[in-house]
Amino acid sequence: MNNINEPTITFLGAAGTVTGSRFILSNGETNIMVDCGLFQGLKELRLKNWDPLGFDVKKIDAVVLTHAHLDHCGYIPKLVQQGFEGKIHSTLYTAKLAEVILLDSARIQTEDAKWAAKKGFSKHNPVKPLYDEADATKAIGQFQTEEFDTRIQIAPETFVTFKPSGHILGAAIVEVEFFGKKLMFSGDLGRDHHPLLVNPSPVASGQLDAILTESTYGDREHVAPTTDFEKCINETVAAGGSVLIPAFAVDRTEIILMRIRELMEAGSIPRIPVYADSPMALKALDYYREAINTESKEIRPEVIAKWKNKDPFDPGSLVELHTVDESKTINNPTQPCLIISASGMGTGGRVVHHLRQMLPNPIHTVLMVGYQAIGTRGRALVDGAKEVKMHGELVPVRARVEQIGEFSAHADSTELIAWLATSTAAPKQIFVVHGEAGVAESFSDLVHSKLGWNSRAPKDGEVASL
Repeated sequence: MNNINEPTITFLGAAGTVTGSRFILSNGETNIMVDCGLFQGLKELRLKNWDPLGFDVKKIDAVVLTHAHLDHCGYIPKLVQQGFEGKIHSTLYTAKLAEVILLDSARIQTEDAKWAAKKGFSKHNPVKPLYDEADATKAIGQFQTEEFDTRIQIAPETFVTFKPSGHILGAAIVEVEFFGKKLMFSGDLGRDHHPLLVNPSPVASGQLDAILTESTYGDREHVAPTTDFEKCINETVAAGGSVLIPAFAVDRTEIILMRIRELMEAGSIPRIPVYADSPMALKALDYYREAINTESKEIRPEVIAKWKNKDPFDPGSLVELHTVDESKTINNPTQPCLIISASGMGTGGRVVHHLRQMLPNPIHTVLMVGYQAIGTRGRALVDGAKEVKMHGELVPVRARVEQIGEFSAHADSTELIAWLATSTAAPKQIFVVHGEAGVAESFSDLVHSKLGWNSRAPKDGEVASL
């Protein structure tokens, strides 16, 4: 045991914002990074991706990854580019999905750099991407997959255990033992009624030195499921229009396809073409099918019993669009259809081209089904923007825009409190992270009032003693 140094945690992201999760545990010469995400949303946040990390990358012994969403894993290629040579520990499906997501991110970074060079609006000369495919490929080679519910040593006096979090495939709550201190990282916490994934694992037994909990929806509760989803579809189709659903490629697309299949089989919505237009989503679909067929412990037993060696995502009219040319065929649909395309906040990817074509037409509906961070195109749309900027041009918003809350894969304030309450003893301290400004503080106050625990929302760059 190192008695010279007191174990600390440094908050280098997801403090005062809902993106850029980066936390570093330090004790003497040992440094462990938990999550390594990109900042997203407001330009001032995105620019932080170009700032120095604020920690010597070469002194990081290992990275522990809770799940594969970009705001948790998207900075890893940059970390490797700067000299990180250690292992990246994750579950099997987090590693598989991270490979798809990081390569896609590298492609987007490279394309954005080329566009900036062409238009001359980059401060870099020569224009360069944050990282490229070579960086992402090298990073992918440093992943080491771990089993759920298995305690492993990753550094001196440092042990981790991954537990299912019910958020997306592969996602984990991570228990960390660090030089005699015991912590829990919630990652992104799922909900108790995910149609595919098991419920989040409870908090570890015994007294913890600290819990880091997300607070994405820490100031609100999800509304009960309604018929709004099918109502929007039916009304749009009846008017001869189509429904565009910007959806996260991982998990959200799968849940929506399952729901569409249920509604079509029940006769609640018409059997019209359903287009899945995202290479990343199509790869994720394959991994979800694989997880069901191999009876992964992340998948609900009843789902395996019903759907093993079948396809829960195809209502009989699913069309998978793999190429750019295939995607272009539905840019301006002339017959009613459903289009599910990434990204979920309308910030990039193929969905931007569909938005550009469909937003000016009042016959269509754009259905937002996920969290929309401040500063994103999706947030502007749900906030009632009359026009949005795409590819350097202002596009008028005449289409119907709706937001549906029932598909969220994040626990709300009540569900987060219920998860924390599974702890068998009051933890010594709670750090509330991964919430927009004001939300983390609000949830921290709720933790204190509901559970009586020592809770606070740390500041960006803060170093806290454990």
